[in-house]
This record gives sequence, structure tokens and C-alpha cells, in this order.
Amino acid sequence: MATVLLVEDDHVVRGAMLRSLADRGHAVHAVGTALDALRRVAAETPDLVVLDLGLPDLDGSDALRMLRGITDVPIIIATARDDEQTVVRLLRAGADDYMVKPFTGAHLDARITTVLRRVGRASRTAQPAVHEVGDLRVDVGERSASLGDTPLALTRKEFDLLAYLAARPGRVVSRRELLEEVWRQPSVGEDQTIDVHLYWLRRKLGESAAKPRYLRTVRGVGFRLVAPD
Repeated sequence: MATVLLVEDDHVVRGAMLRSLADRGHAVHAVGTALDALRRVAAETPDLVVLDLGLPDLDGSDALRMLRGITDVPIIIATARDDEQTVVRLLRAGADDYMVKPFTGAHLDARITTVLRRVGRASRTAQPAVHEVGDLRVDVGERSASLGDTPLALTRKEFDLLAYLAARPGRVVSRRELLEEVWRQPSVGEDQTIDVHLYWLRRKLGESAAKPRYLRTVRGVGFRLVAPD
């Protein structure tokens, strides 16, 4: 059983989703606005948030960014938007998963279970440590990273990706390994997720794929984190 915050403005959809999740053993709290969601998360952190994008007071993408500013709990986006640009924006803002409406209660329950299992396994296997590669410092215990004297503002998944690579400096890590160990998603077809997070990670490290410093692409194999030449 998980404590789920359901953020959905349509009262009919909200009621149906609430009943379906409750019938499957979850403790569900439902709100209809982004402001109420922020207040609820600040007052009592849930295990997971299901966030609709079409909210009356604030676009769900903005709500997602604001939620990420106060919590790192898993967030599943529920949206009728399925275009690539929206997906990329959601990943950049820190979404853990997204579902395109309409979907069944059983499907949502399965996604919740998968996301919570993935996050829980990552938490259990993470060993508090500090990794230093060149001027890059990654503190796993404090979940912080810095480049020289400059702290890096990373999303939860960006930090997980950087920490995984920093723990294996110089070693080539395949896309499949990243999917399995960082995203806990062994399925194929998720390369876009890796590429989006690597793109933003590179920007925050002051580099690009064309002019890499720390993050090196080994074409056809994977990626490795190294100290700059």
C-alpha cells in the first residue's frame, strides 16, 4: 500500500481514480488544483504523486517544477498530451513516468507499483559515498554535487545518473545498464530518456556532446565519466 496524492481537476475522473486506487489498497488523497497539491506535499509528504497537466490554476508542467523544488517523491504525469516536445519537457522538469489518458485503474496501479519499486531498490542499493573526478565532487549521502566551488542544481534523476557514472570513473557504461540500474527499466525504446538527461547534465557541467569534458560518448557502446584532459 502506498500513500498517493492524486492531483486532478475533473471531479468525475478524480472520483473514479480515487476509488480504483483505494480498492487496490492505496491510501489516496485527492485535490483539484496545483496550489492545493503544493500545500498538501509541504504539509505531509506522500509516497507518490499522480499529477494531471490540465489544472485550472497552473499548468501541470509548472506545477511539476514547483513540486520538484520542495520534494523528490516520485511523480507520475497523467496527461492527454502525447507529443514528443511535451515528453521531453516533462523529463527535464523531473517526472518519473507519464501516462497518456485514457487509462485504466489497473494500468495506473501497475505504474505506481513499478515506480515505487524502482525508487525503493535504488535507495536500498545506494551506498553513501563521495566520488571525486577532476573538479567534480558527488556526495551520494547528501545527494549533492559541485564542480569546483560551484554547486550543481540537478534534478533527482540527473543526480542519480551522475552518481552512477561517478562511482565508475573511466568505465564505459552501456545504455542498457543505465536503463536497468538507474531507471530500473530493462525495456527497449527508452534511449530518448537517457539522451535528454545527458543533454541537460552536460549543460550543467559546462560542456556539450561536440565538446565533452567529463561525459564522453563511446559510439555504439555507451558513456563514461572521466577527468578532463
